[in-house]
Amino acid sequence: MNIKNKSLMEIHLAVFLFGLSGLFGKLLSLSSIIIVLGRVFFSSIFLLIIMIYLKKDIKLKQQKHYFYLVVMGVILAIHWSTFFKSIQVSTVAIGLLTFSTFPVFVTFLEPCFFKEKIKLSDIVIAIITFLGVVFVIPKFEMGSNLTQGVLWGIISGFTYAILSMLNRKYVKEYSSSVIAFYEQLVATIVLIPFLFLQKPAFHIRDVLLLIILGIIFTGISHSLFISGLKNIKTQTAGIISSLEPVYGIIFAVFLLREIPTLREILGGIIILGTVFYSTIKSK
Repeated sequence: MNIKNKSLMEIHLAVFLFGLSGLFGKLLSLSSIIIVLGRVFFSSIFLLIIMIYLKKDIKLKQQKHYFYLVVMGVILAIHWSTFFKSIQVSTVAIGLLTFSTFPVFVTFLEPCFFKEKIKLSDIVIAIITFLGVVFVIPKFEMGSNLTQGVLWGIISGFTYAILSMLNRKYVKEYSSSVIAFYEQLVATIVLIPFLFLQKPAFHIRDVLLLIILGIIFTGISHSLFISGLKNIKTQTAGIISSLEPVYGIIFAVFLLREIPTLREILGGIIILGTVFYSTIKSK
């Protein structure tokens, strides 16, 4: 197998694992915040062990970088907590599809972060994506679980867009694994107080699932994605990433018996279509 095909397999496997991570929101009998705490705790330990093994320097170059990575860690904690909350109050399909709107937020945030001009075509794409979200909501009622799921999912997409912008700023300074380690370490520290506030009852099954989520579906998947990017264009990786909600929804059908409605399918096609188009267009 040549290097390019190996890298493609790594990207596909990573995206597959990313897609399946959403199912843990339904498989675990814990709150979304505690799920994220377990996820970042086990993942940060795994990443630290890997970096020590590879003898990577984890010291940051400037003092102010520690501050920004703390901010990024807090945003990551909010992003994943709202993501799992969306899935828990609604369905895996709604959580994954509404989170997939993040490229639209990136379109409007990039001009603020990097002083780039916004184009009319980007605004049109944003409107079409919004229509896709409207399709996903059967009836807009704040008391409806599905509506709440959509709103939590949109917040998850928005916070991920901000995180993506900050990651883009610092990925030139540090390796992705170093950034991921600090973000997840900070997220762990930020979320630990909720362990004492919520006082969750942990069962052996929950702990095992959190270890699997943290190591395989976060630490390993993240490492695979970074490894694959060494020989694959970002554009190609972006297109493959559009499959993330597809994998999650398919497995939710078989494992959780969550069958998406026709409206959710149509909305999903619109959202993923605009994300796919934006990925190609941006390059």
